[in-house]
Amino acid sequence: MTDARWRTATRSSNNGGDCVEVADNLPGLVLVRDSKDRDGGTLTFVPAAWASFVGAFRQNAR
Repeated sequence: MTDARWRTATRSSNNGGDCVEVADNLPGLVLVRDSKDRDGGTLTFVPAAWASFVGAFRQNAR
């Protein structure tokens, strides 16, 4: 997982750094971690599951 390129959501800049980071540049994987504990656990999703989660979140956030 050393090739993972981590990013945070553009809307997370106003919360004091408490956010998740996502790496979606690896083939067949989407990684998610806590920005406050980068050496802690990492969740791993297949892209379809991640897209479903994000879609459901966006729908419920409206």
